[in-house]
Amino acid sequence: QVQLIESGGGLVQAGGSLRLSCAASGRTYRSYSMAWFRQAPGKGRDFVASISWNGGDTYYADSVKGRFSISRDGAKNTVDLQMNSLKAEDTAVYYCAADSSLRPGVRDYQYNYWGQGTQVTVSS
Repeated sequence: QVQLIESGGGLVQAGGSLRLSCAASGRTYRSYSMAWFRQAPGKGRDFVASISWNGGDTYYADSVKGRFSISRDGAKNTVDLQMNSLKAEDTAVYYCAADSSLRPGVRDYQYNYWGQGTQVTVSS
């Protein structure tokens, strides 16, 4: 069992930066693939980025490539999402997710554990 708690959301102007953090608990966290998804008002949940259990593989949605960076710290049991050059269209609730697969997926149905989400609002 893995519990996930996100933090770091907030209000930022377009062009600014935010860093989201996901704190994970559970003995098997270190063997799990992790991901960030987001859901804008009135839309479905979209893939943002994912990272393998050892941090060796990362994947990004085309819309955030070159602007966002996912990383994990095994010692701290955290997964972070550094978001730079934020745009109004990045406004959404951001969710952290975990799955026991060795290869991190890009679909929400591939993840078994979810956090409660943190709001990111980018003003234009």
